[in-house]
Amino acid sequence: MQKLNLPTYPIKLKKDQSKTLVFDPIRKKYIVNTPEEWVRQNFIQFLIQEKGYPASLMAVEKGIEVANTKKRCDIVLYNNKGIPNIIVECKAPSINISQDAFDQIARYNMTLKTDLLIVTNGMQHYTCIMDHENQRYQFLKEIPNY
Repeated sequence: MQKLNLPTYPIKLKKDQSKTLVFDPIRKKYIVNTPEEWVRQNFIQFLIQEKGYPASLMAVEKGIEVANTKKRCDIVLYNNKGIPNIIVECKAPSINISQDAFDQIARYNMTLKTDLLIVTNGMQHYTCIMDHENQRYQFLKEIPNY
């Protein structure tokens, strides 16, 4: 699989007929290993191993409703009271992170109202802290620890 701008983790892969599957420790099942899924699984490990976020406070492919449309957040991290605190939007490494990605995660955040937004393609990682009162976000230099 493609080398990402993240540490290397021992991620479980297996073959199923012509497909490669990757084990998702949050959903506790194997998923087809697309480039976006590879980024998501490596970023999950990064959040757990490097930043100290508990796996028990994560949801993957979390369903939400935005303007009467069902959407899915790649990763949602909760605080210890069960309130959403961070949304992570993952893109394939070949996808340049653009304003569209920030607009997408900002739309998701209209529902979840988290404090932090993270957008990654596995090569570049952007973190924003929300200013809900002024409906703006400010970029942070790095992803905060848990």
